[in-house]
Amino acid sequence: MSHDFDASAALLEQVNHALNSATPLRIQGSGSKAHLGRSTTGEVLDTRQHRGIVSYDPTELVLSARAGTPLSEIEAVLEANNQMLPCEPPHLGDGATLGGMVAAGLSGPRRPWAGSVRDQVLGTRVITGQGKLLRFGGEVMKNVAGYDLSRLMAGSFGCLGLLAEVSLKVLPKPRQVLSLRLEVDALHALNKLAEWGQQPLPISAASHDGAALHLRLEGGEGSVLAARQRLGGEEIDNGYWQQLREQRLPFFSASGTLWRLSLPANSGLLDLPGRQMIDWGGAQRWLKTDADSELIQRVTAKLGGHATCFAAGQAQPFQPLAAPLLRYQRQLKNQLDPQGIFNPGRMYAEV
Repeated sequence: MSHDFDASAALLEQVNHALNSATPLRIQGSGSKAHLGRSTTGEVLDTRQHRGIVSYDPTELVLSARAGTPLSEIEAVLEANNQMLPCEPPHLGDGATLGGMVAAGLSGPRRPWAGSVRDQVLGTRVITGQGKLLRFGGEVMKNVAGYDLSRLMAGSFGCLGLLAEVSLKVLPKPRQVLSLRLEVDALHALNKLAEWGQQPLPISAASHDGAALHLRLEGGEGSVLAARQRLGGEEIDNGYWQQLREQRLPFFSASGTLWRLSLPANSGLLDLPGRQMIDWGGAQRWLKTDADSELIQRVTAKLGGHATCFAAGQAQPFQPLAAPLLRYQRQLKNQLDPQGIFNPGRMYAEV
């Protein structure tokens, strides 16, 4: 405990100073996801000095690291042991950190088949708005009464507390990986994906870029090759998925504002202006558009989903919350950050 506390002491001191002087804090790592959410003011608290892998046991499939640790460093250590972060988190820039990964809660193409960032978090050490370093969860999966605060930190954009350390579940890399491109239109692709979703196919990513359907097959050699023969199409480089994850495909450089729509997978084609890209087998859509944010969020909400703007400067980049949910968010914020010093207003003006 003492070693971890020493490593966190500088962060704890900065938080307590901010509490004593009622100074808001703007938590950041490399800033690779600074364009997400509302702009905030405050004294910068840079987590990158608080870095390093604390423990990693490949046989237990658990890794713990400080929040400022670069994702690239973690991925290199896992790669050396033929393991990976199952949620395939996007970096979206150089120097992306573990804390930023959890705070943003973004997952890559494997998300529907391997789970989200939140699903991989086993435990955290968090500096709270009371100026205390607390540990939540553990290095094994446990059911806990009330809130699982470790998982609440995922996707909270630093509004609930300062992540100091995270313990994660990791997985072995698949034995075989093969990617395919099938020349089908978007509607046909969605219909086929719904059909294949009911079958034991080793699909671990599915995307339609407006011209063709792209699939990734992962698993044992026999099942991957059998699926490849059944599905047809042409083989493509597996690097396509990293290009998609990091938003480097040609679609992302098209004109218009980028939106991410999270939807039920069976939502069909969307009646929205602009260019669209299907990801997560239909459960995530990328939209490049000049359309009004209210229209986008209204159409998405009607389908049972939520829309997030991936460009800086939006007054309400996150889907507006219904009154009961907003009330819960405010109560949670008040419990964990009573003075409201952590990233105030980053997600919603009222929180």
